[in-house]
Amino acid sequence: MKSICVYCGSSPGASPAYAEAARKLAREMVNNNIALVYGGGNVGLMGIIASEVMQLGGEATGVIPKALLDKELGHDGLTRLHIVKDMHERKAMMAELSDGFVAMPGGMGTLEELFEVLTWAQLGFHYKPICLYNVNGFYDNLIAFVDHLVSQRFVSSDQSGLMMHEADPARLIQRFQTFKPTYKTKWADREAVANLLP
Repeated sequence: MKSICVYCGSSPGASPAYAEAARKLAREMVNNNIALVYGGGNVGLMGIIASEVMQLGGEATGVIPKALLDKELGHDGLTRLHIVKDMHERKAMMAELSDGFVAMPGGMGTLEELFEVLTWAQLGFHYKPICLYNVNGFYDNLIAFVDHLVSQRFVSSDQSGLMMHEADPARLIQRFQTFKPTYKTKWADREAVANLLP
């Protein structure tokens, strides 16, 4: 586990607990010699975690589309900053540079990035760990909704397990370091599919 991609809000959120959680995760990553890969911004939780990693002597790599950099949202104090043409290239590069993925509290962009890497894992396109950093129960409703997807047989219990969740950053890092990928095809529930056929 050399690098972790962290998805998080470009806003600090409503509670100061989110910023403190970002700093705690940064400390755990630096203490374990794990580099940060993230969206390259200098605002909100993105800026907080990147600045903390750099202040603690760690490595932070940002990946930002030129359109966002031009709006002066790019962080100019990183180990390296990749400037790409669009969001698709940004997400692909972030995934390629990372050994695992963490979703901190965030908005639509964070959720979109989270579900993309979850879908890729479900389809067997990668075998990297994915975890919600569930600060103050931020993701409790999402976890419950994924359980609902399992109960309605749109997602298998194995597939729902691809989305780990932890409130403690030390425990999160430990789970990533001991992660052993398991994979079953998305179409494993063949009996249920067969019962729907005429």
